Order: sequence, then C-alpha cells, then structure tokens
Amino acid sequence: MKVAIQCDSPLLQRSLELFLEGNLSSLRQCDILIRDKNIRDDQYPTFVVGTEESSDLIKPFSKAQLLHALNQMVESQKYAPNAAEDEQPASEEGGVSFEILERHIDKLTREYQANILKAIRAFYEK
Repeated sequence: MKVAIQCDSPLLQRSLELFLEGNLSSLRQCDILIRDKNIRDDQYPTFVVGTEESSDLIKPFSKAQLLHALNQMVESQKYAPNAAEDEQPASEEGGVSFEILERHIDKLTREYQANILKAIRAFYEK
C-alpha cells in the first residue's frame, strides 16, 4: 500500500508520516491520499482523518486503528468494481454499517472516559 499525505495540520501531517513511515510515496504513485479535510478527488482515492462523523478515521486514533482503517479501504477498493458487476451491494452496506457503529462506539467510549475523569477530578479537588 502506497500512501501520500496532504494535511493542513502540521502535527497531524508529521504523526501520519511517522505512523506510515514505510508506506509513504509521492502523490503520483500513491494508492491512497490521506487528508484532514473532506475534499473528495476523482483522481486519487481519498482517506479523511478528522473529527466529523463523515471522516474515514476519527481523531484521536492509534497507529493500529489507522492501519486497520487504511487496509479496509484498500480492500474495499479492490472489490468495489466486482461488487458493482456482480450486484452485491448488501455486503458493502454491511461493512459501512459496521464502520459507522464502530465509530459511534468509539465516540461513546471517549465521552464515557471523559465523564469518569471529570468525576474523579471533582472528587479529589474537594
């Protein structure tokens, strides 16, 4: 998998470069373009990292989550033309639904963690 990165955030740009050190390539030779803004381009398959629900990967994330999400996208690109020809959109929808569910669970987990930390801080500040 060859990846190019174009982020407005220098911190995110550098983090992604470190996480994907062995997979970086030029824009012309990439399989996937990673951006921090939702700019879809017909020329390059785009993977969006951000805080919005429409992002392919929601911040914050780990290296393992990034690699997993990128691998899923590469796999879905491999099978996308075949799925259109064979008329199998149900399996594609199932993957999308699971990804949305996974994001929702991650969001709820982060909110739950923040609430617990807030309660602990309030307890010890008394």
